Amino acid sequence: MAVEQEVTGVVSHIKGPIVVADGMRGARIREIVLVGEEKLIGEIVRIEGNRTVIQVYEPTEGMRPGEPVERTGEPLSAELGPGLLGQVLDGLGRPLPKIAEMTGPFITRGIKLPTLPRDVKWSFKPSARVGDRVVPGDVLGTVPEGAVTHKIMVPPNALPGRIVEMAPEGDYTVEEVIAVVESAGGVRQEIKLYHKWPVRMPRPFREKLEPTMLLVTGQRVIDTFFPIVKGGASAIPGGFGTGKTVTLHQVSKWADADVVVYVGCGERGNEMTDLLQHFPKLIDPKTGRPLLERSVLIANTSNMPVPAREASIFIGITYAEYYRDMGLDVVLTADSTSRWAEALRELSSRLEEIPSERGFPAYLPDYIASFYERAGRIKVLGRRDEMGSVAVIGAVSPSGGDLNEPVTQHTMRYVGAFWALDKDLAFKRHFPAINWLKSFSKYVAELKYWWIENTGYDMMEYRERAMEILQKASSLEEVARVVGEAALSDENRLVLLAAEMIREGFLVQNAYHEVDTYCSPKKQAMLLKALVEFYDRARPLVEAGVPMSSIREMSSVGLLMRLKFVPEDEFEEALKEALTKLETEASMLMAEVR
Repeated sequence: MAVEQEVTGVVSHIKGPIVVADGMRGARIREIVLVGEEKLIGEIVRIEGNRTVIQVYEPTEGMRPGEPVERTGEPLSAELGPGLLGQVLDGLGRPLPKIAEMTGPFITRGIKLPTLPRDVKWSFKPSARVGDRVVPGDVLGTVPEGAVTHKIMVPPNALPGRIVEMAPEGDYTVEEVIAVVESAGGVRQEIKLYHKWPVRMPRPFREKLEPTMLLVTGQRVIDTFFPIVKGGASAIPGGFGTGKTVTLHQVSKWADADVVVYVGCGERGNEMTDLLQHFPKLIDPKTGRPLLERSVLIANTSNMPVPAREASIFIGITYAEYYRDMGLDVVLTADSTSRWAEALRELSSRLEEIPSERGFPAYLPDYIASFYERAGRIKVLGRRDEMGSVAVIGAVSPSGGDLNEPVTQHTMRYVGAFWALDKDLAFKRHFPAINWLKSFSKYVAELKYWWIENTGYDMMEYRERAMEILQKASSLEEVARVVGEAALSDENRLVLLAAEMIREGFLVQNAYHEVDTYCSPKKQAMLLKALVEFYDRARPLVEAGVPMSSIREMSSVGLLMRLKFVPEDEFEEALKEALTKLETEASMLMAEVR
């Protein structure tokens, strides 16, 4: 509960974003305070008697000892309600376009703006009535918001009770009361179109479900080889120029999700500017309207205060959980968690904490876990038989592309899929540059029956066969570099050809190609099955003595490798023609050697 805003302390020491205040009796850890004459937003991170240590979310230049510190009595919280979708926010949830209108291109210190617009009226349609008994999570009504029907729910921290007042259908601002619920103890609770939730506290749910549903991204190397499920967690590590941002954009655009939350955490300003210019122009393939209408963007660039970088991750996951609680599927992408970890390291050093490996704080694994473990597919709170999910995809930017550094290694412990980007593949223009020998997914076995039910194909069988070919080819390539490919046997040269066809005809995907940018699960299964069948059909030819030069020159090889560019509605016919051509050419070559 908020306290009266009054001077309860004074600044005694200032060390960059860390401020020490005296006279803070009664303060609590993680309480938000207003620091200095300009009332900068800060958070208490340590208490020593009446002295508190505060991390300030805004620049502290010019602040001096003796300035006042005010308590708010509240933790860092997110505003949750209609108006979130389509917003571009900073790391504290403040709308950047409105800040730009007020102060220009630079954020002025001490500016305070609510996340949700207070002057916009929303069309509320009640679904509950006076006299109904409600519990946390129950739906009181709906508000149309872009491509989503926004459900107004009883907040998770409210008391169960009976509705004694209910607003009629009409237009309301987020500050207007739309229902009053009276608990069994006689406590009357006013419910508005929005509520607040502490960002570091996971939102409650009824039950966590097993991960059995593929999150379709339309990216073949992800869906087939290293899939992520609805409610899953994945990391995508890679050095500069390996394609992390483009891959995240592709996942955001094509993922089988209702809402997208994109957190730009500590990225360079020019990269974030490029995102803010191009993301609103992306067309949602589901609706044909701007993708931003079902997205929330959080922009926290590297030149913004370090503590706000740390907060932006938790702000984003709280937004994602809110839409999950409506029974929606949400994808949260964070670019990048390495910058978040660097912010923790800087704050830890200013707090004079004992460092762990490479200067990171000893609690780094706990912070990483607290983020990724909020992913999941759940049964929602309340008396609704609905399910929602939050899939978390975090980019990792290891220094020099070193995947053995602490952030990457700790992240691997808490994610179910790991998409390791390879700079050598990127230099060869192989995109997405996901290395199939360093990546993994723990969700593969759980998705076996999903593929059979949704495509009619046992995709895991073809995946295993393709991985065998790729792994064998990798070891053969090492030998070929020494002795030359011509010195290999025809059996081994066939493996190299089959691996090349799988790489170029399946794994490589052009994000900017009109057809190849997205590949449906059924097309993925049929395409990979055809490429594996080529290897099975060509092996008897090699065993019969057909020269590899003749096999490589078959026109069906080119047809199979170009199938990925064939539109979905023409694909089955083109595939049939390619396989018929393969069968005809194979029969002719076999007849020649006989």
